[in-house]
Parts: sequence; C-alpha cells; structure tokens
Amino acid sequence: MSQQTIPQATSSLAMWLDYLENIHTSAIDLGLERVQQVAEQAHLLHPQAKVITVAGTNGKGSTCALLESILLDAGYSVGVYSSPHLIRYNERVRINGHPLPDSKHTEAFAYIEEHRADTSLSFFEFGTLAALRLFETEQVDVILLEVGLGGRLDATNILEHDVAVVTSIAKDHVDWLGDDINVIAQEKAGIFRAGKPAICGQPDAPYTIAAYADEIGANLYQVDYQFQYEQVGDIWNWKSGPFDLSDLPVPSLPLPNAATALMALGVSGLDISDVNIVNGLKNAKLAGRMQKVSHSPCVILDVAHNPHSAAYLAKRIQQCYPDRKIHCVLGMLEDKDIPGTIKELSNVVSCWYPCSLSGPRAASAELLSEALPAGNKLKTFSTPTHGFKYALTKVAKDDVIIVAGSFVTVSDVLVYLQLQRSSSSGGK
Repeated sequence: MSQQTIPQATSSLAMWLDYLENIHTSAIDLGLERVQQVAEQAHLLHPQAKVITVAGTNGKGSTCALLESILLDAGYSVGVYSSPHLIRYNERVRINGHPLPDSKHTEAFAYIEEHRADTSLSFFEFGTLAALRLFETEQVDVILLEVGLGGRLDATNILEHDVAVVTSIAKDHVDWLGDDINVIAQEKAGIFRAGKPAICGQPDAPYTIAAYADEIGANLYQVDYQFQYEQVGDIWNWKSGPFDLSDLPVPSLPLPNAATALMALGVSGLDISDVNIVNGLKNAKLAGRMQKVSHSPCVILDVAHNPHSAAYLAKRIQQCYPDRKIHCVLGMLEDKDIPGTIKELSNVVSCWYPCSLSGPRAASAELLSEALPAGNKLKTFSTPTHGFKYALTKVAKDDVIIVAGSFVTVSDVLVYLQLQRSSSSGGK
C-alpha cells in the first residue's frame, strides 16, 4: 500500500495499522495540541462516562484490570484502553472484558481520519482517539485510560479525568522523561486535576507529587497517609479514614496496585459493594503478569522490563516457588536499564537464556550476556522462542522457567505456545 492510499472503514485492520505507522514523522511525539484539536473536531473531549486515568512507571495495566474486574462485578459497562498489545492490536481496547472485532476498530479509525483533516497524528495519538470513539459508540459507563508515556503530555491527558491515579514512580523511558525522579514524578502528576481526586500508590513518593497536587488544588490520596493496607498470610486488609475492609482475598495481580485501585474506586462516586470488591479481586487477571502457562514444567510469563518491576517479579517468584530452581529466558530493549534489571532477577535466577529481539530498539543476546553475573555465560539465542525451546530441554520436572524482559519477549513465546496448542489439538 502506498503511503498516500487512505484506507476505508471497510478496509482490513492490517491495512489501517500499516497506514497509521507511516503517516507521522515519529513514533513518539509528546504534546497535546494536535491530538486535542482533532478530539475537539470529532466531539470526543467530553464523554458522558466516568473517566479514571492511570499513569505510572509500572502497574498501570494491572491497576486497570483490577478496576475493570470490580466494576464489572458491580454491573457497570466498562471500557479499557491500554498499550502495548501482546499479540493483536484489538487487545488495546476492551469492552466489558472483551476485545472488539476488527470491523469496530476500522470504523473508528475511519471516523478519526475523516475529522483529522490535515492534522498529523502519531500511531498512539490516532489509536487513543479511536478508543475514545469506540467508548462513545459502545456507550460504556466507565472509561479506564492507561497512560502511554509520562502523563502531562500523553495523548490520554486531553480529557478532564474524574479520578487520576499514579501507580508507581521509577526511572524508565529516560530518553523521553530524563533520569531525575522528581521530574519524572511531576510529569506523571500532570494528569491531576483541580478539585478532583488524585491517587498515588508509590510509597515515599517524590515531593513533586504532593507539591503539584497542592499547587493546582487536586485532592491527593497518598498510600501510607490517606490509605493503608497490609497482608496477613493469604488475606489482606485495607483502610482509609473510617473505611475499613478486612479479610480480602489476595489477587493474582500485585497487591500495591489492588490497594491503589480500591482508593480510586472509593473516591469515584461509583456504587461499589464489599461483595463486588471481593469478587473483583478474585477474578482479576492480565496476560503477561505472573501468567502461568504450564504446570510441568512450571512456565511463568511476565513483562517486567525495568529494575522496579523485576524486583517485584523476583519477590513473587520467591514467595510462590521457594527452593525451586529458576531458569530465565530474557529478552530486552536496548534503552532499558539492562544491568539493573538483571541484578534484581539474579536474586532468584540460576540459569539464563539471553535472547535477541528484533526491531530498532532491540538489545542483542550478546549485550544481555555481558551484563549477566559471572559464571552464567550460557548460550545466546536469536529469538525468545529459540531460548525457550532450549530451556525446555534443560529443566527438571520441578524447575520453573520465567520468560521476562519485554512485552516483545513474552509475545514471542506466547505466540509459539498458542501455535503448539493449536497444532496438538488439530487446529489449523
């Protein structure tokens, strides 16, 4: 397809995605002027639904999934916008827990294309506006928006959010956000709104979070101050002022994100019961987050790709699989903190399988290998799937394989496993 050929509403999703990748000069283009202008022309700036926007270095997807699960149990119609996707673009928009067919996306893309006129939009900006259009046409009650990068200048920040959430703050995307943790925090706090609830789930958050909330008059709810939680064995308790929830089930997704989600719901004005919370916590799940895809050997997929998320993954592996030998199939992007991430995982990993990824930001297996602890110089692999297949030949029955380092790494192995299952069940 030539760059000038504009797809139609009836064109294939693949054609549209190819078009969107080629109509703008850069993949990431922070700033709100262009996307806000098109949103206004397309009448998307003032949705009828309640809007909860979630920023953070890690935990955005998990927090959205926890919110979604509880809200669905309460009977609300819920739209979720998240990125990146693991296998199919359709994963980026969920309506009531399910992706939409290609035709819905292509119709939304055509609508945005019609209204953007000569305004140039990045892939993410175009997708964000299309998601807002889908939430409008599907008439959802609640919109959950996952910020793509930072917060203040992210395309999702064009809306007047009813509740703003910052899940965690750590160094990542340093090329775009810098490496000053206070500046990073202020960028994420850029989604806060005057007179509206602003939730921060990062313990001992940088001072700029509270300073910015105070400056604009947002109502800040900070973990360990306005809300607290504690785990006691296989249950946990949550408290905010006079509100006290006890004996809650521990979800499969990170507990800090569950506590943050409960605070967001508590100030949202939405009608949520204790039973909805219990059921939602039990049912919440998200692909690529401590996702067990095999029992013997045990295989865990996790998109941890920076030291902060790797530390949490290592802690969970220690909790769930003590005294088990851990193998790690690792593939990362070159612009991530590779030594820092490996250092955190080294607390639990015995055997490494470094893999090369593809694409302009990919790190080579050799680069990963150089950062591995001394004495761990194993083979290197051209793809995550090759590394995973080799790892399967090296594990004992009680060993654990974790596949981590990037969405790309997890996606590669997930596609392979799906193909294997499809062929073994006679699928084509």
